[in-house]
Amino acid sequence: MRRLLAALGSPQAVAAATPAALADVIGPARAQALNEPPDDHAKRLAATRAWLDAAPDRRRVLTLADADYPPLLLQAADPPLLLYLEGRHALLATSSVAIVGSRKPTPQGLDNARRLARQLGEHGWTVVSGLAKGIDGAAHLGALDAGAGTVAVVGTGLEQVYPLAHRALAARIAEDGLLVSEFPIGMPLQPDNFPQRNRIIAGLTRGTLVVEAALKSGSLITARLAAEAGREVFAIPGSIQSPQARGCHALLRDGAKLVESVDDVLEELGNEARPAAHDPAPAQPAADDTPDDQVLGALGHDPATLDALIARCGWPAPALNARLMELELEGRVMRLPGGLFQRRGAA
Repeated sequence: MRRLLAALGSPQAVAAATPAALADVIGPARAQALNEPPDDHAKRLAATRAWLDAAPDRRRVLTLADADYPPLLLQAADPPLLLYLEGRHALLATSSVAIVGSRKPTPQGLDNARRLARQLGEHGWTVVSGLAKGIDGAAHLGALDAGAGTVAVVGTGLEQVYPLAHRALAARIAEDGLLVSEFPIGMPLQPDNFPQRNRIIAGLTRGTLVVEAALKSGSLITARLAAEAGREVFAIPGSIQSPQARGCHALLRDGAKLVESVDDVLEELGNEARPAAHDPAPAQPAADDTPDDQVLGALGHDPATLDALIARCGWPAPALNARLMELELEGRVMRLPGGLFQRRGAA
C-alpha cells in the first residue's frame, strides 16, 4: 500500500487506478486482489460506520497521514496505514513504556508487572501492553491503579475482546485508557495477528520491559522489534530453574538493561514524562512557512532523527511528521532503520 501511495499520490488515486496501472506497481496478482474486494466488503464497511457512530467522541480511525498519528510509531519500520481507536486518544501523544511478558506467569511475575506499571504511572508514564492474559493484564491493572493512562494494542477488531476473560478490563481501558488496533471492525480472531500487533507495541513506546518470558515467546519478538527501532529494552532476571526466566536472561545476555526497581527504568528514560492531561496545544507553522525549503533544508544531506529535525526547524512533531510523510510519498525523502530520515538524490 505504501508503494501504491508513493507511486500514485493519494488513496483516491489508488482507488481510481486501472488494473494495469496497479499491476505496474505491485504486480498482477496483488492488483487483481485489490480490484476484487471480498463479498462482505459493504457489510463490513457499514459495520465500521455503525461502530464509529455509536460513540463518536470515543472512537476514531486514524490514518498514517494524520497530524495526530503517534510520532514514535511513524518512525518505526512498518507503521500501519490505519489505527482504530477507542478511549482517550490523547494518550498516543504521551511518554510511554511497554510492559510485556508471559501468558502463564509466576505469582511473583504478576506482582512485579503490576507494581512496576503502577510506579511508572505514578511518575507520569503511560503503560502500553497487549491485553493478553498474564503479564499484560497485570500491567494494565497496575497503570489503572495509579490513575494513569494505559494503552492496549489488540489483535482483533475493536468490537470484540480477546481473551473473553478480559472483557471487564477492556471496558475499563476504553473508559480510562485507550484501545488500539490496526485490524478492521469485523476482523476475526487469527493467531498470526498477535505477532503482527507486537510491532505497534514496540513502535509506540520509548522502551520495552519484559517481565517474564520463555525462550520462544511473543514478548521476545516485541523486544527485538524495539531494539531494531533504536528503543530501550529492559528485562527482569529470575530463577535459573524457571523456564519463564530464560527469555529475560537471553535478553540480558544480548545487552538489555537489568531491572530490579522502577529506578532502573527511569534512569534510562528519565524521570520526567509527558502526561496526557497536561499536553499543551501544539504550535502550528506560520502561514508563510515554506515546508519544502524548511524541512528539506533542515534535513540537509545526511541522515537525521525526528528530534534533530524538530530542533533544527522548530516545528511541532505532528506537523513535521505529516510533512515528512508527504515528502516520502513524493519520493523526495526516505525512511531509514533506527528512526532516521534522509533526502533522496538532489531533492
